[in-house]
Amino acid sequence: MLISKLKFLIFAFWMLGLQSYSQEMPFEDYNPTSTLVVPKNEKMQSKFPFIDVHSHQRNMDSRDLSELISLMDGLNEGIMVNLSGGNGDRITNAVKHINETYPNRFVVFANVDFNDVGSPGWTEKAVAQLEADVKNGAKGLKVYKSLGLYNKDVDGNLLAIDDDRIDPIWAKCGELGIPVLIHAADPKPFWDEFDGDNERWLELKTHSRRKRSATDPAPWEQIIEAQHNMFKKHPNTNFINAHMGWYANDLGKLSALLDEIPNMNVGIAAVIAELGRQPKQAHAFFVKYQDRILFGKDSWKPEEFPTYFRVLETNDEYFPYYKKYHAFWAMYGLGLPDLVLKKVYYGNALRLIPGLDKSLFPKL
Repeated sequence: MLISKLKFLIFAFWMLGLQSYSQEMPFEDYNPTSTLVVPKNEKMQSKFPFIDVHSHQRNMDSRDLSELISLMDGLNEGIMVNLSGGNGDRITNAVKHINETYPNRFVVFANVDFNDVGSPGWTEKAVAQLEADVKNGAKGLKVYKSLGLYNKDVDGNLLAIDDDRIDPIWAKCGELGIPVLIHAADPKPFWDEFDGDNERWLELKTHSRRKRSATDPAPWEQIIEAQHNMFKKHPNTNFINAHMGWYANDLGKLSALLDEIPNMNVGIAAVIAELGRQPKQAHAFFVKYQDRILFGKDSWKPEEFPTYFRVLETNDEYFPYYKKYHAFWAMYGLGLPDLVLKKVYYGNALRLIPGLDKSLFPKL
């Protein structure tokens, strides 16, 4: 009897010991450190100076830009394109402040408010404002994803990107020789079923407002097709398709689109995770379309830029991405040739965006 009690006590203490080492942990928190030992070539700054064609900054009409310049210099960033330029006085004051402080390091793009299209004189006023903004220093037009997702015309109907009533905006950009950087829709998985097969499940769980459907506000394919229709309608205007048009995960499809639409270029902002998981195919894509790809980051977080440099420049294997809910997989380097890097980092931007200081960059 005593022996049985001792056995029971030993078993009980053993179970308690197991429980003390166990840990209840939700899937969202599971993010183990890899034990794989491989060569590391971390890049704290880019091999060549770069132009970030996809940045957003506030108060560029008045703020002290010296700290921003210091951070840019640390990354080897030559020029920052602020896409959040607004219009009217905001553009004028921002350009004036930049010219008085760091005239060759920043440029701003104008923005158009597409709400109430169809109201009397809307098109004429919008075109005139864009002309004035460019005259006052804007170097391009940035179009937010609200066009196609949220903007409504004067009758309360969702405004399509290829609506004929806004064609004069795109045509005017071609006349003025400025590019249009446009963000349309969002990643396709935001429209897919919210289940275990969805690669963006964690992002949608932690950012539930990003979930879409065929009726909220329109099918993904419809929005993307309207964008491509608009590109084709305006062959004399250069377009920079932000986030690689959400086809970084299907480079075969993106290749076909680039072949079909010669005035379409792509920016890599916020899609480096897609490229870093397919190094061989992405390398071939960058080499083939080296004249059509532009560097951009989107959110201004200097600590995240080194992942971009490492993916583009090195042959490193299996290194982590910085935001798990965007990508729970590991990254691999593309090992791009120097000429391709130069074009992506600055050459293509210098060609598409007028008035940039070419002396800041090596000759191609």
